[in-house]
Amino acid sequence: MTEYLKKAVAHKGTVTVNDTTAYSAKRFIGIYFAEDTIVASLKVNNVATDVKATYITTPATAIKAGTYKTVIPTDNFFSEITLTSGSVEIILSNTL
Repeated sequence: MTEYLKKAVAHKGTVTVNDTTAYSAKRFIGIYFAEDTIVASLKVNNVATDVKATYITTPATAIKAGTYKTVIPTDNFFSEITLTSGSVEIILSNTL
């Protein structure tokens, strides 16, 4: 199964994040925005730097419901997400 197809079918499952507590229990390769959501912080590759501006051009504005974000090739995986509001389904990585 190709990597793209694994992401599309959530090959390793999903976790719902619906609060403002940082979620970093498992690596993830995609984020599905279930409702309009504001991301407070987004981190990759277990690095402490917030990279939300790399993925969201106006970080203070809500990402619309139904949006699907995947990790860019130079970032191997998402390692943490913190929400200000809304909820997301995170697509788990093959390497947990």
